[in-house]
Amino acid sequence: MIVGFEKSDDAGVFRLNDTTALVQTVDFFTPVADDPEIYGRVAAINALNDIYAMGGTPLSALSIVCYPQKGDWDVLGSILKGGQAEMNSANVAVIGGHSIDDTEMKFGYAVTGTIDPRRVVRNAGAVPGDLLVLTKAIGTGAINTAVKKGVASQEAETAAIKAMTTSAALASKEMLRLGANACTDVTGFGLIGHAFEMANASEVTLEIDSALVPLLPDVLELIGQGMLTRGDKNNRDYVEGEYVFNPGVSPELQSALFDPQTAGGLLISLPEAQATEFVNVVEGAAIIGTVRNRGSYLIEIK
Repeated sequence: MIVGFEKSDDAGVFRLNDTTALVQTVDFFTPVADDPEIYGRVAAINALNDIYAMGGTPLSALSIVCYPQKGDWDVLGSILKGGQAEMNSANVAVIGGHSIDDTEMKFGYAVTGTIDPRRVVRNAGAVPGDLLVLTKAIGTGAINTAVKKGVASQEAETAAIKAMTTSAALASKEMLRLGANACTDVTGFGLIGHAFEMANASEVTLEIDSALVPLLPDVLELIGQGMLTRGDKNNRDYVEGEYVFNPGVSPELQSALFDPQTAGGLLISLPEAQATEFVNVVEGAAIIGTVRNRGSYLIEIK
């Protein structure tokens, strides 16, 4: 085992020989969309993105299904269809799975891929002087909450679905080509939570310019209306004492930076020239900060 859970990496890596290693992950969750097929697609992408965050190539997957025995089987069929479509698109073979009777539906995958053990991209590796790149706008947690409460605009809902159904395959390919020093998948701990894991593993401070962080439509307005998940408090508690906001960062924007994401973007640490090239190639990617020598806080947000 060359990558385990000790540094909060997105997937585990088990070396088979000098040139080949297995990279493995598992992820499943409750519905994030009203359309069951979209839910299946998002679940597949969310699981695949963990492999891509490490720089791996996904090969096979096992489905995880929790579904009420007396539920609508057509709905389950649509969920599986959506997931299968995304796996097919990524050339990943779904070779089995397991299901249980559950009153609350949950769906996801365990994914196995391959990776060159000499080219694993980990949380630990961010270098002072690097720039931080985020590949997707944030705010899916707030928007999904608003959708459930019937107050999200069609523009916001459509943008969130597009973000959640966008694969990280291209971003992963480009970060490998350009020699990324570190990467993590931004999901349940929010941008700051996952940035904290990178900073802690790399023993550096990450400085994030909140004005540069791309947001999905209406996110600040929805947060202002109270469209928050439990993740807002939980993610703040997770990084307690390790972050600081400069004056001027609004409470709504602070919550957006803690907002738990589903199938979120990659946070990548790249040398300056390579970071600039990356954002010119990967649509939606933005430079949002810098890596510095470790200071009083692991995360500083201005």
